[in-house]
Amino acid sequence: MAQSDLDALTEAARSAWLFCLPLIEVANARATGFPAAAPINGVGHNPNLVDHSFRAITTPNNDTLYSTIYMDLSKGPVSLTLPPSGARYLSVALMDAYTNNFAILGTRTTGTRGGTFKVVGPGDSADGPRVVRSPTNHVWALARILVDGPHDLEAARAVQQGISSQGPEFASPGAYATREVGWADYFAAAARLMEENPPQVTDGRALEVMEPLGLDAFDAARFSPAEVEAIQAGVEQARKDVRRGGGAGFVDGWSYPNPSLGDFGQTYGYRASVALGGLAALPAVEAMYMRARGPMPRALFDGNQVWRLHFPADRPLPVDSFWSLSLYESTPDGQFFFVDNPLGRYAIGDRTPGLTLNEDGSLDIWIGHESPGAERESNWLPAPSGPFALFMRAYLPRPELLDGRYRLPPVTEA
Repeated sequence: MAQSDLDALTEAARSAWLFCLPLIEVANARATGFPAAAPINGVGHNPNLVDHSFRAITTPNNDTLYSTIYMDLSKGPVSLTLPPSGARYLSVALMDAYTNNFAILGTRTTGTRGGTFKVVGPGDSADGPRVVRSPTNHVWALARILVDGPHDLEAARAVQQGISSQGPEFASPGAYATREVGWADYFAAAARLMEENPPQVTDGRALEVMEPLGLDAFDAARFSPAEVEAIQAGVEQARKDVRRGGGAGFVDGWSYPNPSLGDFGQTYGYRASVALGGLAALPAVEAMYMRARGPMPRALFDGNQVWRLHFPADRPLPVDSFWSLSLYESTPDGQFFFVDNPLGRYAIGDRTPGLTLNEDGSLDIWIGHESPGAERESNWLPAPSGPFALFMRAYLPRPELLDGRYRLPPVTEA
């Protein structure tokens, strides 16, 4: 085989590994039953807030209850019922098999009265004002129900229990290969998932690049030793590329989401990075995710130092729902999980009980491994003694946050 052909195969493997990573991650989330086990087309509720013991999905939040429905629309539609939510934030993100949010139901879009919606597959002829069409037969519906503190948990659970679904029955699809497996098993699983969820016509150029790999009729045994080496080189490059992210960069100490977040279009590398480090992220119009830049490698902070986030009185974070600052440890492969701490506090925000303002109306949040003192502990976000990452969530951001007129203040060493 000519070197040019081997180079094309390397690029095909690199591109295909990244292109298919969201398929693989969602399939494994379905197999592990995040956030609660349920049959296909049935709803699973997790009645508890996520804490440090949870390791199933990267970058979870500690602000909302999660409910989930893994839909298969190949045999017909699924009816999804939402309860009245009143002033409580509720959203149900409907994601296709490639993690694109093709619809979000709830507070911002369909209102607070609830109702029943029919989710149909790409080949279904159904139509109507409450019909939602998915680009793929596999759909992940992920609900988030706001909890306003420990006193509010039972009321939030009551709303959560009002989410229900009805659809055709399916046997469990079982386990799929994970991103850690070798190239042959990874691409065999990806080929199966792509057959069940054909890419869109606008993915045609990307599919052309992937053609030398033959995913439409994948057969790992057909490749020569030289070709296997080329494929392995492409996969190794993809594993490096996915850890580089692909966001919009840092501004005044914070990264802001790429405009394509949550509905990725042709930004396949970014889509893969989000599947690895922020699976099931919402589009910015629903929630903005910002990460603080620390001075350590991979933008991490050192918990042995004391850090401060200061909001001036005249510069509060502009949201129409709530904001929350979460602290995570970072794994070697680029995922993020909560850390055990003496307060059992994994996030701090505008709903944190006991949060105190300064005399001038400004707000200080103290971050570090050691307590900042009794008078500041109400505003303390505990950190491990080693590296950690900080993420800000802003739900229903106002226009000035969306368009960049408002920027978060930097996290500084105190």
